[in-house]
Amino acid sequence: MKRIALGVFCCALAASALAAPKDCEELRKEIEVKIQAKAVPSYTLEIVSKKEAEKHDIAMIVGRCENGTKAIIYQKNDI
Repeated sequence: MKRIALGVFCCALAASALAAPKDCEELRKEIEVKIQAKAVPSYTLEIVSKKEAEKHDIAMIVGRCENGTKAIIYQKNDI
């Protein structure tokens, strides 16, 4: 029983380490690489506060960073 409890505790500890908050610029760059790989010609990625993100359509939010206090907004621009 102690081994099972220890195993569960270790898994929970490892999961929290993996879910560490990312820096907004780092996450924005990762998202930008994925967008460029899909050959999107013109787009905007903007880092905004959580309050500002709530004003936008949920589909525009492509990432959250800094413990959920900020969001990354994607907008495809017309050429």
